Amino acid sequence: MKARVFQEVVLLSYTQTYPYFFRISSGDELCRSESSLPLCTNASLTDRQCRFPPPFYISGLTSEKDKVAVLSQETNTNQLLTDESLINSILPKELLLRIFSYLDVVSLCRSALVSKYWEILALDGSNWQRVDLFEFQTDVCDSVVHNLAKRCGGFLKKLSLHGCQGIDDTAMRNFAKWCNNIEELDLTNCKKITDSMCVDLGQHCRRLQRLELDSCIQITDASLEAISRGCPSLEYIDVSWSGITDTGLDHMCRGCPRLKAIVAKGCHLISNDGLRSVGQHCSQLRHLNLKNCFKLSQTKHFDDDGIRGITRGCHALEFLCVSGCLHLSDSILLALSLGCPKLRTLEVAGCSQLRDIGFQALAKNCHELRRMDLEECVLITDTTLQHLARGCPLLERLSLSHCELVTDAGIEHIAQGECSSEHLAVLELDGCPLISDAALNCLAACRTLQRIELYDSQLVTKGGIRKLEVRI
Repeated sequence: MKARVFQEVVLLSYTQTYPYFFRISSGDELCRSESSLPLCTNASLTDRQCRFPPPFYISGLTSEKDKVAVLSQETNTNQLLTDESLINSILPKELLLRIFSYLDVVSLCRSALVSKYWEILALDGSNWQRVDLFEFQTDVCDSVVHNLAKRCGGFLKKLSLHGCQGIDDTAMRNFAKWCNNIEELDLTNCKKITDSMCVDLGQHCRRLQRLELDSCIQITDASLEAISRGCPSLEYIDVSWSGITDTGLDHMCRGCPRLKAIVAKGCHLISNDGLRSVGQHCSQLRHLNLKNCFKLSQTKHFDDDGIRGITRGCHALEFLCVSGCLHLSDSILLALSLGCPKLRTLEVAGCSQLRDIGFQALAKNCHELRRMDLEECVLITDTTLQHLARGCPLLERLSLSHCELVTDAGIEHIAQGECSSEHLAVLELDGCPLISDAALNCLAACRTLQRIELYDSQLVTKGGIRKLEVRI
Protein backbone atom coordinates (compact mmCIF):
# COMPACT_ATOMS: atom_id res chain seq x y z
CA MET A 1 0.00 0.00 0.00
CA LYS A 2 1.33 3.39 -0.95
CA ALA A 3 0.98 6.78 0.63
CA ARG A 4 2.09 10.19 -0.56
CA VAL A 5 5.16 11.55 1.19
CA PHE A 6 4.66 14.88 2.88
CA GLN A 7 7.21 17.56 2.10
CA GLU A 8 7.69 18.22 5.81
CA VAL A 9 7.56 15.75 8.67
CA VAL A 10 7.04 17.54 11.95
CA LEU A 11 7.80 15.95 15.27
CA LEU A 12 6.28 17.61 18.29
CA SER A 13 6.72 16.98 21.96
CA TYR A 14 3.70 15.81 23.95
CA THR A 15 3.02 19.39 24.91
CA GLN A 16 3.68 20.67 21.39
CA THR A 17 6.53 22.75 22.72
CA TYR A 18 9.37 22.02 20.28
CA PRO A 19 8.83 21.44 16.55
CA TYR A 20 11.46 19.45 14.67
CA PHE A 21 11.41 19.61 10.91
CA PHE A 22 12.61 16.90 8.51
CA ARG A 23 12.74 18.26 4.97
CA ILE A 24 12.64 15.79 2.10
CA SER A 25 13.74 17.25 -1.22
CA SER A 26 12.80 14.28 -3.36
CA GLY A 27 10.92 11.00 -3.33
CA ASP A 28 7.20 11.48 -3.65
CA GLU A 29 6.06 8.09 -2.51
CA LEU A 30 6.78 5.93 0.46
CA CYS A 31 6.22 2.18 0.24
CA ARG A 32 4.92 0.70 3.48
CA SER A 33 5.71 -2.99 3.19
CA GLU A 34 7.38 -5.70 5.19
CA SER A 35 10.74 -4.58 3.81
CA SER A 36 10.28 -1.03 5.07
CA LEU A 37 12.26 -0.05 8.14
CA PRO A 38 10.04 -0.01 11.21
CA LEU A 39 9.60 2.77 13.71
CA CYS A 40 12.39 2.54 16.22
CA THR A 41 13.84 4.37 19.20
CA ASN A 42 17.45 5.10 19.82
CA ALA A 43 18.88 2.64 22.30
CA SER A 44 20.41 5.48 24.31
CA LEU A 45 17.00 7.04 24.93
CA THR A 46 14.94 5.15 27.46
CA ASP A 47 11.37 5.97 28.37
CA ARG A 48 12.57 7.15 31.76
CA GLN A 49 14.91 9.66 30.15
CA CYS A 50 12.59 11.02 27.50
CA ARG A 51 8.89 10.80 26.79
CA PHE A 52 8.88 12.49 23.38
CA PRO A 53 7.54 10.45 20.46
CA PRO A 54 10.43 8.64 18.73
CA PRO A 55 11.52 9.92 15.32
CA PHE A 56 10.54 8.07 12.16
CA TYR A 57 13.00 6.14 10.01
CA ILE A 58 11.67 6.53 6.52
CA SER A 59 12.45 4.00 3.80
CA GLY A 60 11.75 4.18 0.13
CA LEU A 61 13.59 7.45 -0.47
CA THR A 62 15.06 7.87 -3.93
CA SER A 63 18.60 8.74 -2.83
CA GLU A 64 21.10 8.01 -0.06
CA LYS A 65 21.55 11.76 0.34
CA ASP A 66 17.98 12.09 1.55
CA LYS A 67 18.46 9.25 4.04
CA VAL A 68 21.57 10.89 5.42
CA ALA A 69 19.72 14.18 5.79
CA VAL A 70 16.92 12.53 7.75
CA LEU A 71 19.27 10.53 9.97
CA SER A 72 21.31 13.67 10.62
CA GLN A 73 18.18 15.49 11.73
CA GLU A 74 17.25 12.53 13.92
CA THR A 75 20.65 12.58 15.60
CA ASN A 76 20.25 16.27 16.42
CA THR A 77 16.76 15.61 17.75
CA ASN A 78 17.93 12.81 20.00
CA GLN A 79 20.61 15.07 21.35
CA LEU A 80 17.99 17.65 22.32
CA LEU A 81 15.73 15.08 23.90
CA THR A 82 18.16 13.74 26.48
CA ASP A 83 18.15 14.88 30.08
CA GLU A 84 21.36 16.74 29.32
CA SER A 85 19.66 18.65 26.51
CA LEU A 86 20.68 22.14 25.61
CA ILE A 87 18.10 24.08 27.61
CA ASN A 88 18.54 21.90 30.68
CA SER A 89 22.33 22.09 30.65
CA ILE A 90 22.71 25.79 29.91
CA LEU A 91 20.05 27.19 32.26
CA PRO A 92 20.42 26.59 35.99
CA LYS A 93 17.61 24.87 37.82
CA GLU A 94 16.66 28.08 39.62
CA LEU A 95 16.07 29.89 36.32
CA LEU A 96 14.12 26.97 34.86
CA LEU A 97 11.90 26.96 37.94
CA ARG A 98 11.37 30.67 37.45
CA ILE A 99 10.21 30.06 33.88
CA PHE A 100 7.88 27.27 35.00
CA SER A 101 6.38 29.55 37.63
CA TYR A 102 4.59 31.52 34.89
CA LEU A 103 2.65 28.48 33.67
CA ASP A 104 -0.93 27.72 34.65
CA VAL A 105 -2.08 24.44 36.17
CA VAL A 106 -2.85 22.75 32.85
CA SER A 107 0.47 23.75 31.29
CA LEU A 108 2.40 22.52 34.30
CA CYS A 109 0.70 19.13 34.12
CA ARG A 110 1.46 18.84 30.42
CA SER A 111 5.06 19.89 30.91
CA ALA A 112 5.47 17.18 33.52
CA LEU A 113 4.93 14.60 30.75
CA VAL A 114 7.83 15.85 28.61
CA SER A 115 10.70 14.24 30.52
CA LYS A 116 11.65 13.04 33.96
CA TYR A 117 13.63 16.19 34.62
CA TRP A 118 10.74 18.41 33.55
CA GLU A 119 8.40 16.41 35.72
CA ILE A 120 10.59 17.26 38.71
CA LEU A 121 10.62 20.92 37.73
CA ALA A 122 6.91 21.18 36.91
CA LEU A 123 5.78 19.52 40.13
CA ASP A 124 8.12 21.49 42.35
CA GLY A 125 6.10 23.09 45.12
CA SER A 126 7.43 26.56 44.30
CA ASN A 127 5.45 26.49 41.03
CA TRP A 128 2.21 25.81 42.85
CA GLN A 129 1.94 28.92 45.00
CA ARG A 130 -1.29 30.04 43.32
CA VAL A 131 -3.82 27.43 42.19
CA ASP A 132 -7.27 28.09 40.72
CA LEU A 133 -9.43 24.99 40.19
CA PHE A 134 -12.62 26.82 39.25
CA GLU A 135 -12.57 25.45 35.69
CA PHE A 136 -12.43 21.89 37.07
CA GLN A 137 -15.02 22.35 39.79
CA THR A 138 -17.14 19.38 38.73
CA ASP A 139 -14.13 17.04 38.85
CA VAL A 140 -12.51 18.17 42.09
CA CYS A 141 -13.05 15.81 45.02
CA ASP A 142 -11.44 15.32 48.40
CA SER A 143 -8.57 13.24 47.02
CA VAL A 144 -7.59 16.05 44.64
CA VAL A 145 -7.31 18.53 47.48
CA HIS A 146 -5.47 15.96 49.60
CA ASN A 147 -2.86 15.30 46.89
CA LEU A 148 -2.53 18.98 46.07
CA ALA A 149 -1.91 19.90 49.69
CA LYS A 150 0.62 17.11 50.06
CA ARG A 151 2.48 18.22 46.93
CA CYS A 152 2.46 21.97 47.61
CA GLY A 153 2.86 22.03 51.36
CA GLY A 154 4.03 25.34 52.73
CA PHE A 155 4.61 26.80 49.27
CA LEU A 156 0.89 27.27 48.55
CA LYS A 157 -0.19 30.88 49.11
CA LYS A 158 -3.46 31.13 47.16
CA LEU A 159 -6.09 28.47 46.42
CA SER A 160 -9.47 28.83 44.73
CA LEU A 161 -11.98 25.99 45.08
CA HIS A 162 -14.82 28.21 43.91
CA GLY A 163 -17.82 26.03 43.08
CA CYS A 164 -16.18 22.73 44.04
CA GLN A 165 -19.23 21.35 45.80
CA GLY A 166 -17.67 17.92 46.29
CA ILE A 167 -15.23 19.28 48.89
CA ASP A 168 -15.97 18.72 52.58
CA ASP A 169 -14.26 19.20 55.93
CA THR A 170 -12.19 16.01 55.67
CA ALA A 171 -10.15 17.29 52.74
CA MET A 172 -9.71 20.73 54.26
CA ARG A 173 -8.46 19.31 57.56
CA ASN A 174 -5.26 17.98 56.01
CA PHE A 175 -5.03 21.06 53.81
CA ALA A 176 -4.95 23.36 56.85
CA LYS A 177 -2.18 21.30 58.45
CA TRP A 178 0.07 20.95 55.40
CA CYS A 179 -0.52 24.32 53.74
CA ASN A 180 -0.25 26.45 56.84
CA ASN A 181 1.24 29.41 54.92
CA ILE A 182 -1.93 29.91 52.89
CA GLU A 183 -2.84 33.60 52.51
CA GLU A 184 -5.90 33.54 50.23
CA LEU A 185 -8.59 30.85 50.22
CA ASP A 186 -11.76 30.90 48.12
CA LEU A 187 -14.44 28.35 49.10
CA THR A 188 -17.38 30.11 47.46
CA ASN A 189 -20.37 27.80 47.01
CA CYS A 190 -18.68 24.84 48.72
CA LYS A 191 -21.89 23.91 50.48
CA LYS A 192 -20.51 20.92 52.41
CA ILE A 193 -18.04 23.06 54.33
CA THR A 194 -18.94 23.55 58.00
CA ASP A 195 -17.59 25.30 61.08
CA SER A 196 -15.13 22.42 61.59
CA MET A 197 -13.10 23.59 58.61
CA CYS A 198 -12.80 27.13 60.01
CA VAL A 199 -11.66 25.69 63.35
CA ASP A 200 -8.81 23.93 61.50
CA LEU A 201 -7.92 27.14 59.68
CA GLY A 202 -7.84 29.03 62.95
CA GLN A 203 -5.52 26.45 64.48
CA HIS A 204 -2.97 26.23 61.65
CA CYS A 205 -3.22 29.14 59.21
CA ARG A 206 -2.14 32.27 61.04
CA ARG A 207 -1.05 34.00 57.84
CA LEU A 208 -4.50 33.88 56.27
CA GLN A 209 -5.40 37.28 54.81
CA ARG A 210 -8.37 36.61 52.54
CA LEU A 211 -11.21 34.12 53.13
CA GLU A 212 -14.27 33.73 50.89
CA LEU A 213 -17.18 31.66 52.24
CA ASP A 214 -19.94 33.03 50.03
CA SER A 215 -22.97 30.66 49.99
CA CYS A 216 -21.39 28.24 52.47
CA ILE A 217 -24.75 27.83 54.13
CA GLN A 218 -23.51 25.76 57.09
CA ILE A 219 -21.14 28.47 58.34
CA THR A 220 -22.20 30.04 61.67
CA ASP A 221 -20.78 32.25 64.41
CA ALA A 222 -18.51 29.41 65.54
CA SER A 223 -16.51 29.83 62.33
CA LEU A 224 -15.92 33.52 62.88
CA GLU A 225 -14.96 32.92 66.50
CA ALA A 226 -12.33 30.35 65.43
CA ILE A 227 -10.98 32.62 62.70
CA SER A 228 -10.77 35.55 65.10
CA ARG A 229 -8.64 33.51 67.51
CA GLY A 230 -6.16 32.17 64.98
CA CYS A 231 -6.02 34.53 61.99
CA PRO A 232 -5.05 38.00 63.23
CA SER A 233 -3.77 39.03 59.78
CA LEU A 234 -7.17 38.63 58.08
CA GLU A 235 -7.97 41.59 55.82
CA TYR A 236 -10.87 40.35 53.67
CA ILE A 237 -13.77 38.07 54.53
CA ASP A 238 -16.91 37.13 52.61
CA VAL A 239 -19.63 35.37 54.61
CA SER A 240 -22.54 36.17 52.31
CA TRP A 241 -25.71 34.08 52.64
CA SER A 242 -24.48 32.31 55.75
CA GLY A 243 -25.96 31.98 59.22
CA ILE A 244 -23.77 34.48 61.08
CA THR A 245 -25.25 36.89 63.64
CA ASP A 246 -24.06 39.94 65.56
CA THR A 247 -22.15 37.67 67.95
CA GLY A 248 -19.95 36.21 65.22
CA LEU A 249 -19.40 39.62 63.65
CA ASP A 250 -18.29 41.01 67.02
CA HIS A 251 -15.80 38.14 67.53
CA MET A 252 -14.31 38.70 64.09
CA CYS A 253 -13.98 42.46 64.47
CA ARG A 254 -12.29 42.15 67.85
CA GLY A 255 -9.87 39.43 66.78
CA CYS A 256 -9.02 40.74 63.29
CA PRO A 257 -8.21 44.44 63.66
CA ARG A 258 -6.63 44.62 60.20
CA LEU A 259 -9.91 43.95 58.40
CA LYS A 260 -10.25 46.10 55.28
CA ALA A 261 -13.22 44.40 53.62
CA ILE A 262 -16.37 42.71 54.94
CA VAL A 263 -18.88 41.20 52.53
CA ALA A 264 -22.04 39.96 54.22
CA LYS A 265 -24.76 39.97 51.55
CA GLY A 266 -28.00 38.34 52.59
CA CYS A 267 -26.98 37.83 56.22
CA HIS A 268 -30.47 38.44 57.58
CA LEU A 269 -29.52 38.05 61.24
CA ILE A 270 -27.12 41.01 61.38
CA SER A 271 -28.52 44.07 63.14
CA ASN A 272 -27.35 47.46 64.40
CA ASP A 273 -25.39 45.88 67.26
CA GLY A 274 -23.11 44.03 64.85
CA LEU A 275 -22.51 47.15 62.76
CA ARG A 276 -21.63 49.20 65.83
CA SER A 277 -18.99 46.60 66.65
CA VAL A 278 -17.56 47.00 63.14
CA GLY A 279 -17.36 50.76 63.64
CA GLN A 280 -15.63 50.37 67.01
CA HIS A 281 -12.95 47.84 66.04
CA CYS A 282 -12.31 48.08 62.27
CA SER A 283 -10.75 51.49 61.77
CA GLN A 284 -8.97 50.32 58.58
CA LEU A 285 -12.19 49.16 56.88
CA ARG A 286 -12.46 50.25 53.25
CA HIS A 287 -15.10 47.94 51.76
CA LEU A 288 -18.46 47.04 53.33
CA ASN A 289 -21.20 45.17 51.45
CA LEU A 290 -24.48 44.68 53.33
CA LYS A 291 -26.79 44.13 50.38
CA ASN A 292 -30.15 42.64 51.39
CA CYS A 293 -28.90 42.35 54.93
CA PHE A 294 -32.26 41.86 56.59
CA LYS A 295 -35.45 39.89 56.03
CA LEU A 296 -37.88 41.59 53.69
CA SER A 297 -40.50 42.27 56.31
CA GLN A 298 -41.86 45.19 58.27
CA THR A 299 -39.50 44.53 61.19
CA LYS A 300 -36.75 47.13 61.49
CA HIS A 301 -33.80 44.84 61.99
CA PHE A 302 -31.54 47.28 60.28
CA ASP A 303 -31.81 51.05 60.27
CA ASP A 304 -29.81 54.27 60.41
CA ASP A 305 -28.18 53.72 63.80
CA GLY A 306 -25.96 50.87 62.61
CA ILE A 307 -24.69 52.81 59.59
CA ARG A 308 -24.03 55.86 61.75
CA GLY A 309 -21.87 53.62 63.94
CA ILE A 310 -19.87 52.65 60.86
CA THR A 311 -19.27 56.28 59.87
CA ARG A 312 -18.04 57.17 63.36
CA GLY A 313 -15.19 54.67 63.27
CA CYS A 314 -14.46 53.76 59.63
CA HIS A 315 -13.23 57.03 58.19
CA ALA A 316 -11.25 55.31 55.41
CA LEU A 317 -14.37 53.68 53.96
CA GLU A 318 -14.36 53.74 50.13
CA PHE A 319 -17.12 51.26 49.19
CA LEU A 320 -20.55 50.91 50.80
CA CYS A 321 -23.44 48.82 49.53
CA VAL A 322 -26.73 48.85 51.45
CA SER A 323 -28.99 48.10 48.50
CA GLY A 324 -32.29 46.57 49.52
CA CYS A 325 -32.18 47.92 53.08
CA LEU A 326 -35.54 49.60 52.88
CA HIS A 327 -35.63 51.41 56.23
CA LEU A 328 -32.61 53.69 55.71
CA SER A 329 -33.24 57.42 55.64
CA ASP A 330 -31.42 60.63 54.74
CA SER A 331 -29.58 60.65 58.07
CA ILE A 332 -27.18 57.97 56.80
CA LEU A 333 -26.22 60.19 53.86
CA LEU A 334 -25.50 63.04 56.23
CA ALA A 335 -23.42 60.72 58.41
CA LEU A 336 -21.46 59.46 55.39
CA SER A 337 -20.80 63.03 54.34
CA LEU A 338 -19.31 63.91 57.72
CA GLY A 339 -17.53 60.64 58.54
CA CYS A 340 -16.46 59.07 55.21
CA PRO A 341 -15.13 61.77 52.87
CA LYS A 342 -13.06 59.18 50.94
CA LEU A 343 -16.15 57.31 49.74
CA ARG A 344 -15.84 56.26 46.09
CA THR A 345 -18.72 53.84 45.56
CA LEU A 346 -22.21 54.07 47.04
CA GLU A 347 -24.94 51.55 46.24
CA VAL A 348 -28.35 52.32 47.71
CA ALA A 349 -30.65 50.65 45.17
CA GLY A 350 -34.13 50.12 46.57
CA CYS A 351 -33.64 52.52 49.49
CA SER A 352 -36.90 54.24 48.70
CA GLN A 353 -36.89 56.67 51.64
CA LEU A 354 -33.81 58.63 50.50
CA ARG A 355 -34.53 62.16 49.28
CA ASP A 356 -32.82 65.16 47.69
CA ILE A 357 -31.78 66.67 51.01
CA GLY A 358 -29.65 63.64 51.86
CA PHE A 359 -27.82 63.62 48.53
CA GLN A 360 -27.24 67.34 48.83
CA ALA A 361 -25.35 66.71 52.08
CA LEU A 362 -23.44 63.80 50.53
CA ALA A 363 -22.28 65.80 47.50
CA LYS A 364 -21.09 68.60 49.75
CA ASN A 365 -18.18 66.59 51.20
CA CYS A 366 -17.78 63.30 49.28
CA HIS A 367 -15.98 64.65 46.22
CA GLU A 368 -14.23 61.33 45.50
CA LEU A 369 -17.43 59.54 44.47
CA ARG A 370 -16.99 57.58 41.24
CA ARG A 371 -19.87 55.09 41.19
CA MET A 372 -23.41 55.52 42.44
CA ASP A 373 -26.35 53.14 42.19
CA LEU A 374 -29.57 55.03 42.95
CA GLU A 375 -31.94 52.60 41.25
CA GLU A 376 -35.49 52.78 42.64
CA CYS A 377 -34.71 55.75 44.87
CA VAL A 378 -38.15 56.94 43.84
CA LEU A 379 -38.20 60.17 45.87
CA ILE A 380 -35.19 61.88 44.30
CA THR A 381 -35.69 64.60 41.69
CA ASP A 382 -33.57 66.74 39.38
CA THR A 383 -32.29 68.56 42.46
CA THR A 384 -30.21 65.53 43.43
CA LEU A 385 -28.59 65.46 39.99
CA GLN A 386 -27.85 69.16 40.22
CA HIS A 387 -25.93 68.64 43.46
CA LEU A 388 -24.09 65.57 42.14
CA ALA A 389 -23.04 67.47 39.02
CA ARG A 390 -21.50 70.20 41.16
CA GLY A 391 -20.01 68.17 43.98
CA CYS A 392 -18.89 64.90 42.33
CA PRO A 393 -16.59 65.78 39.41
CA LEU A 394 -15.08 62.26 39.21
CA LEU A 395 -18.36 60.41 38.67
CA GLU A 396 -17.91 57.49 36.22
CA ARG A 397 -21.04 55.35 36.60
CA LEU A 398 -24.49 56.53 37.60
CA SER A 399 -27.64 54.41 37.77
CA LEU A 400 -30.95 56.25 37.90
CA SER A 401 -33.13 53.37 36.71
CA HIS A 402 -36.77 53.63 37.86
CA CYS A 403 -36.20 57.05 39.40
CA GLU A 404 -39.53 58.21 38.07
CA LEU A 405 -39.24 61.88 39.08
CA VAL A 406 -36.03 62.53 37.14
CA THR A 407 -36.59 64.60 33.99
CA ASP A 408 -34.59 65.92 31.04
CA ALA A 409 -33.56 68.92 33.15
CA GLY A 410 -31.77 66.65 35.62
CA ILE A 411 -29.86 64.92 32.83
CA GLU A 412 -28.90 68.34 31.50
CA HIS A 413 -27.33 69.15 34.89
CA ILE A 414 -25.22 65.99 34.64
CA ALA A 415 -24.25 66.74 31.03
CA GLN A 416 -23.06 70.22 32.00
CA GLY A 417 -21.12 69.01 35.03
CA GLU A 418 -17.37 68.47 35.09
CA CYS A 419 -17.78 64.68 35.26
CA SER A 420 -19.48 64.51 31.85
CA SER A 421 -16.52 65.86 29.91
CA GLU A 422 -13.81 63.83 31.60
CA HIS A 423 -15.10 60.74 33.41
CA LEU A 424 -18.75 59.70 32.94
CA ALA A 425 -18.78 56.36 31.09
CA VAL A 426 -22.03 54.62 32.07
CA LEU A 427 -25.48 56.13 32.62
CA GLU A 428 -28.50 53.91 33.34
CA LEU A 429 -31.95 55.41 32.74
CA ASP A 430 -34.13 52.30 32.45
CA GLY A 431 -37.76 52.87 33.31
CA CYS A 432 -37.54 56.67 33.61
CA PRO A 433 -40.89 57.80 32.13
CA LEU A 434 -40.00 61.51 31.97
CA ILE A 435 -36.77 61.12 30.00
CA SER A 436 -37.07 62.02 26.30
CA ASP A 437 -34.90 62.73 23.25
CA ALA A 438 -34.05 66.13 24.74
CA ALA A 439 -31.96 64.39 27.40
CA LEU A 440 -30.06 62.49 24.72
CA ASN A 441 -29.29 65.74 22.92
CA CYS A 442 -27.68 67.04 26.10
CA LEU A 443 -25.61 63.88 26.52
CA ALA A 444 -24.04 64.29 23.09
CA ALA A 445 -21.43 66.52 24.76
CA CYS A 446 -20.29 63.68 27.06
CA ARG A 447 -17.07 62.68 25.32
CA THR A 448 -16.33 59.72 27.62
CA LEU A 449 -19.79 58.14 27.56
CA GLN A 450 -19.54 54.46 26.60
CA ARG A 451 -22.93 53.02 27.54
CA ILE A 452 -26.40 54.37 28.18
CA GLU A 453 -29.36 52.19 29.11
CA LEU A 454 -32.85 53.34 28.14
CA TYR A 455 -34.99 50.24 28.42
CA ASP A 456 -38.65 51.07 29.02
CA SER A 457 -38.03 54.84 28.82
CA GLN A 458 -41.04 55.33 26.62
CA LEU A 459 -40.50 58.94 25.53
CA VAL A 460 -37.15 58.10 23.94
CA THR A 461 -37.42 57.42 20.21
CA LYS A 462 -35.25 55.46 17.81
CA GLY A 463 -34.44 58.71 16.02
CA GLY A 464 -33.09 60.25 19.21
CA ILE A 465 -30.93 57.21 19.84
CA ARG A 466 -29.50 57.32 16.30
CA LYS A 467 -28.61 61.00 16.68
CA LEU A 468 -26.80 60.26 19.93
CA GLU A 469 -24.88 57.38 18.36
CA VAL A 470 -23.68 59.63 15.55
CA ARG A 471 -22.60 62.46 17.84
CA ILE A 472 -20.67 60.35 20.33
